[in-house]
Amino acid sequence: MTDAHVPLAVLDLAPIVSGATVSDAVANSIDLARHVESAGYRRHWLAEHHFTPGVASSATSILIGQVAAATSSIRVGSAAVQTGHQTPLSIVEQFGTLDAFFPGRIDLGLGRSGQRRAEAISELAARTAGTGKDDSNAASPSARIVDGLLIPKPFSFSSLLGSSRFASMHSHLQQPGAQSPDYAEQLDEILAFLAGTLRTPDGDPIRAVPGVGAQVDVWIFGSSAGQSAQVAAERGLPFAANYHVSPATVLEAVDAYRAAFRPSKHLHAPYVAVSADVVVADDDETAQHLASPYGLWVRSIRTGRGAVEFPTPEEAAKHVWSHDDRDLVADRVDTQFVGSPSTVVAGLEILARATGADELVVTTITHDHADRVRSYELLAREWFAVRGSSAISEPARASG
Repeated sequence: MTDAHVPLAVLDLAPIVSGATVSDAVANSIDLARHVESAGYRRHWLAEHHFTPGVASSATSILIGQVAAATSSIRVGSAAVQTGHQTPLSIVEQFGTLDAFFPGRIDLGLGRSGQRRAEAISELAARTAGTGKDDSNAASPSARIVDGLLIPKPFSFSSLLGSSRFASMHSHLQQPGAQSPDYAEQLDEILAFLAGTLRTPDGDPIRAVPGVGAQVDVWIFGSSAGQSAQVAAERGLPFAANYHVSPATVLEAVDAYRAAFRPSKHLHAPYVAVSADVVVADDDETAQHLASPYGLWVRSIRTGRGAVEFPTPEEAAKHVWSHDDRDLVADRVDTQFVGSPSTVVAGLEILARATGADELVVTTITHDHADRVRSYELLAREWFAVRGSSAISEPARASG
């Protein structure tokens, strides 16, 4: 049985599928939001991606406003703002404006971006020095099962993030000569802007308007036990861990966050959301068919092309897979939850139990939008059936 205290949320990339347009993709996101609100999901989060042919969620604050305007109660937010490409002021002003339109419904998810790419380049250089090749996976752990959950062999993002394509894209995401500041410093400045506590050296207040006093919930997103997990814990903020992006490191991420957590004015206790890639259909066979393009889509990301327009199952079936291809995407494909409602709920129960998740964030892509909507609806119906209601309690916020 599902844990009645684990709500569901949505992570939406506004996917562009083959044969469709950006207009189709954003219209589908609006339509999806209406359906998942009715189905009982707690949040609709929009991802931030750039230079990606198959994803329309680049200007997330604009999409968030449209989704919030089309719905009435579901929380809407970012998953996550790439802080390395924006100033704290610009982030706070955007989300302060959203809060003015939709008070009490906006989540401000924050993630590392420019910092992570620079670190990956340094890591790659260190590993290849004197060898002429990247040996980052030479001694990596093997796949294992922990409390029933598959923890796959780690995938190294170093060569991908350190590629010339990523370096070129990064140059267009920032002003010439700009460098991403330390993530913790950015976060502290964002929190200070929201609280109205930022001051000049002379003590005069520096106010972000809109922004100061905005009742947005700040989330930290992370894929490892690194800085994101640490700053979330030390500042007493909720943490979103990415099983769907980096399944090999999800346990160390949530463990590090909980171990370092300090109660704050935001939260009394740690609060963890864990993401999962999901496709649900009436039966296992149909779901497998709908999910069959996923591996090819992940391959496009892992080869540095950026996510392609999501293919049809028939288009995906034409690809001839090599051993290297399959190894490239194995961690993502093997950890996708695909099947009938009962099959997927059983898998998500394991994910929630193994990670201790307080909330699960579901991301689903199929070529047919109707199949995607139905996947979310079938999952919600099965997940909430044990209590006959999708009513859920909020995180244990601190008072004062």
